[in-house]
Amino acid sequence: MNTDQPTLCNHGDPTGYVPLLIEYRETLREYLACRGYSNSYIQRCGEVMAQFSRWMSEMRLSLCDVNETLVEEFLHQRVPDYIEPVSGYRRNHSRSPLGHLLNMLRAIELIPPKPIDMLPVAVELRRFDDYLLQARGFARSTRETSIRIVGRFLRDKFNDGAINLSTLTPAHVRDFLVSQANVYRTPVSFSLVVSSLRGYFRWRIMQKDDLYVLIGALANPANWQQASLPKSLSTDEIEQLLNSLGQTDPIGLRADAMVRCALDLGLRIGEIARLSLDDIDWVSGTITLRRTKGRRDDVMPLPVTTGNAIAAYLQNGRPKTLHREVFASHKTPRERPISRSVVSIAIRQVYVRAGLQYTSAHLLRHTMANRLLATGASIKDIADILRHRSLNSTRIYAKLDSRNLARVALPWPGFFDMDTAGGQI
Repeated sequence: MNTDQPTLCNHGDPTGYVPLLIEYRETLREYLACRGYSNSYIQRCGEVMAQFSRWMSEMRLSLCDVNETLVEEFLHQRVPDYIEPVSGYRRNHSRSPLGHLLNMLRAIELIPPKPIDMLPVAVELRRFDDYLLQARGFARSTRETSIRIVGRFLRDKFNDGAINLSTLTPAHVRDFLVSQANVYRTPVSFSLVVSSLRGYFRWRIMQKDDLYVLIGALANPANWQQASLPKSLSTDEIEQLLNSLGQTDPIGLRADAMVRCALDLGLRIGEIARLSLDDIDWVSGTITLRRTKGRRDDVMPLPVTTGNAIAAYLQNGRPKTLHREVFASHKTPRERPISRSVVSIAIRQVYVRAGLQYTSAHLLRHTMANRLLATGASIKDIADILRHRSLNSTRIYAKLDSRNLARVALPWPGFFDMDTAGGQI
């Protein structure tokens, strides 16, 4: 990329403003191309960049004026003036290209970094996030969930003003919990709201804030973890699912490999998303799971069916990317690793393809445990394979072990076996 830096602020001859951005059109093209964007999209970004540059020339602006505020002013005031009937551009279609322009200019240090949000809530959330990382060692996804919930609570109570927790009452906390009940509908998900607020209040108590009365307003919803049977696919449904595999398109190959990872290895969707090319030892036939939920590295044998599915995707479906994750994004920008939701959606689409009325990707992990039970595996064996830190997490599968349950079942009250009772009633 061309990184020659011009004078950032030059309010001389207005004719000098048009080339100010146009000369970086090739730099923008290279920036987008290395991130996997199509030629048509790159061309569109160049056209929007030219429109923005002409507008800057008319406004007698320079490169040091370019920021998000200027982009919004351009979009809301002048984009309609530059839309040609043939192109059919809309305002939102111009926002994305200009966002790439800002990122590119910052990447080559032609404009200052994006300003840090210094509003009280934003500052508070950054401090809380540092605490969760440094003191508690929480994973990124866990921290993001807590920050999102606590941020929603603080903005709801203080908006953009100063944070004064001493003004809050238990009624404020209860009102917020009620408002979140429509978003977090299950006991497990709603518990995230309670635990996030409790963690935040405890952090503030460590800083000498008296918030015990607010913690007293928090109560986890009733959740009997052992009350229900873990759902799993039946033998016929497993066969139905496997028969739907064998796709040849890139998206289908990726989904097939993800299903195999979940069904054959019992991987969680986060573990599938993070799986790296360096984690697979093709010679020894093993796979290493790093940064798991148990915060340890686990080495597992790689089944042939799973290895074949992954190899088929790597050879015939995986696009060229800069990262080492096995499963890549098929949307631009491709250098961004996929999220857990991508895995969940891909497995859900396989359910639809197989004609199954399921939506949970975790169902395949339960199915694997049930299949192990059917082959005579013990609860301890299943706990090791599923990488549970505690047998309490695996006990729920004992309810599915009908073979061993039949051995300890007592006779039904009032029922007499005619053979053992000598034919008497």
